[in-house]
Amino acid sequence: MDEAIEEFFASLPARAPAVLRTPFAGTIQINLTTDNRTDHWLVQMSPGEVIVTRARGPADAIWTSSADLFERLVTGRAEAVSAVLRNECTFGGNSALFLAFRRFLPDPPGARDPRDTAREQVGWSG
Repeated sequence: MDEAIEEFFASLPARAPAVLRTPFAGTIQINLTTDNRTDHWLVQMSPGEVIVTRARGPADAIWTSSADLFERLVTGRAEAVSAVLRNECTFGGNSALFLAFRRFLPDPPGARDPRDTAREQVGWSG
């Protein structure tokens, strides 16, 4: 398993208080495939808290991806919603979990908030 993926999952519990601020809870199973092998991660999310285990288990949603694509997601070189829409990965179950989990993924390098871009275009500094 790629080191970037291992580091990403290891960072989730410390990052959870800043990312998961809404009263939301659920479990997402992430299946990462490489050749004929599948690695499983179970991510239990609740307000301000994440518990990550290397396991399969009961989950409210399942996300399946190649390990290569997931490595690009966790390094900001790919975007999760686009990958799902292009059918590069699959997601089933509670879609709110997908939307909550993707908040942990970094923005692509050079990405800018569209509100900042609009402010620059109209010359507003407010």
